[in-house]
Amino acid sequence: MASAPVFLRALEDSDLEFLYALENDRDIWGVSDTMAPVSRYALREYLAHAAADFYEVRQLRLVICAQTDGRAVGILDIFDFQPLHLRAGLGITVLSAERRRSFALAALTLGLEYARLTLRLHQLYCTVAATNQASLRLFRKAGFRRVGVRKDWLRTTSGWDDAVELQKIL
Repeated sequence: MASAPVFLRALEDSDLEFLYALENDRDIWGVSDTMAPVSRYALREYLAHAAADFYEVRQLRLVICAQTDGRAVGILDIFDFQPLHLRAGLGITVLSAERRRSFALAALTLGLEYARLTLRLHQLYCTVAATNQASLRLFRKAGFRRVGVRKDWLRTTSGWDDAVELQKIL
């Protein structure tokens, strides 16, 4: 089997500029509930505490790196961890310039394996805008199943969008 085009790694101090570009990309603010730019100072503080224990902070952010040269191309987030139920939310963001290169599916596949084998989670869920067909296809391809729709859940610049809820039992 061919190796994945990406690998996942922990955040490093050197990721400051990458995170700054990603967090301040207005095109993804709608899916990240962001309404204002994020400062380098805030990101430095975040990076200083990013290695905290998953069970304590109940979230984990992994950098998606291209296998060819190690450059950061995106982020995979595991968040809202519920220890009693062994479930968490999952989000993935790939830089706009790096999309359509199979990075997202490869990273998602690695993230699912990590969640199942290392974190020992029972299930993951995600919320995707109904108009985000690329993300819906990605999660379906990775084995997520649609479990519901929240009407007018996401406010956009052009009005309201439904949110599709997806779930995968690991």
